[in-house]
Parts: sequence; C-alpha cells; structure tokens
Amino acid sequence: MSAQFSAPEASGLFDALVDDAGLFPPTSLPMDQALERHRRDQERAHPVLTHRFLCPASRLDSLRRSEPVPDRIGLIVDTPELPDYSDLPVDFVETRTPGLRPPAGVRLFLEVPPDEPVTGLPDGAGLKVRCGGLTADAFPTVEHLGAFIRFCVDNDIPFKATAGLHHAVRHFDPSLGVDRHGFLNLVLGVCEAVEGRDPVTVLRTTDVGYLVRLALAVPEETTKRARQLLVSYGSCSTSTPIEDLTTLGVI
Repeated sequence: MSAQFSAPEASGLFDALVDDAGLFPPTSLPMDQALERHRRDQERAHPVLTHRFLCPASRLDSLRRSEPVPDRIGLIVDTPELPDYSDLPVDFVETRTPGLRPPAGVRLFLEVPPDEPVTGLPDGAGLKVRCGGLTADAFPTVEHLGAFIRFCVDNDIPFKATAGLHHAVRHFDPSLGVDRHGFLNLVLGVCEAVEGRDPVTVLRTTDVGYLVRLALAVPEETTKRARQLLVSYGSCSTSTPIEDLTTLGVI
C-alpha cells in the first residue's frame, strides 16, 4: 500500500522537484539496485519526487534488459551520437552538444557553463546548469549561478539543475574545501528573480531560519512561475531531499 501524504504549506514549491539520478556519482548504484530503489519510490509516491529515472545514453541497453523499465526516463547524452530510444518512455534529453535535435515531442535541455553566454539555443529548448561535481572547481560561484537564473527568468527559458545539490541549505564541504549550493537556496533564488530581485543573496545564505521563512511565504503566483522555469534537479539520493525538507518543516 502506498503511503499517504497530507498537503504541506509550501508543497507547490517542491512538488515534482527531484529526478532520480541514482546511477550517477557519488552514489553510482548498479542498474539493478537503482531500479529497485526507483520501484520502491514509485510505490511510496512522495510528491517531491518526479519519479523520472535519469539514464546515460551509454547504459540504455542495460536498462532495456532490466525489468520493469521505468515509466518515465530522462536521457543523459554521454555518447558521440544520440542513440535510438523510440522504444522507451523518454521525457527529455539532456546534452552538452548544441547541434543535437531530438525527435518532435521530446524536450531538449542543453547544458551550458553558468559563466558563459548562451547562444544558438533551439526554439522550445531549455537549459541545464551544473551546480557542482567531484572537485572544488566544478562548483559555480553564487554570482555565476545567480546570473544564469536571471538570464533564464528574463528570457523565459526553463532549466534543469544537476550535481552538487546534496542538501537543502548551502553548507561547507571540508572534503572538497568548497561551499556546496543548497537546493532550497536554488528554488528560492528562482523565486527572488521571478519577483525582480537579485537571487545572489539567497543563493549565498546559510541562515536556515531565514530560508524557511521565505519558503513558507512565497506567493502562489510566484511559486507557479518559478516552478515553470525550474523544471527539476537530479539527485543521486531520493530520500535526502525529502528528509531535509521535512526536518526544516516546509513539507
């Protein structure tokens, strides 16, 4: 039996926020374990999760050989060419290759460095921003991330985020010697930009109480617009985002 969840005060802000990136570092689950976790998440049906399974193009054959295949897939292109995926329920394609064009009906998200200008984006395509990685230099500054958010808001471009967003609130990672971006900071930064303010202050803060108060006070129209722009973010853990938001009291 699926668990039942009551509607939280700030629920709309976090609905369908987290894509399942269990195959990716640092978790890097084997395919069978990643799919088993995904199946359990689907049974639980928590509203914070998109229940979309992110899979590298290089591992599609392994995915096809598994049962059951997820109902929703996000394809991450890590191969020289876009493979045939017509037999799979692909929601969108994420790529670093500007000239790539998926078939009609499949959304494209082009990954770009947040500190570089965006040019040649195909009509209807969105952007993807990397918020961290396995080394300190993979983490963009709050200024660069803030500029990326403002660009998307000002130009009505939806975007996805990936990597580095391991916890809700910005915090220092002593193993890398870098401040990690928080996914709550990111969501609220988009809200700030939607309302015409610079998102950098919210992206930089580590004040938990301040962020919680902001989250619980976001107007409905701002929530709707912000989440039209911030489509989702990929997380290698599907439990930590829920645990963090629950602990903070925003869901």
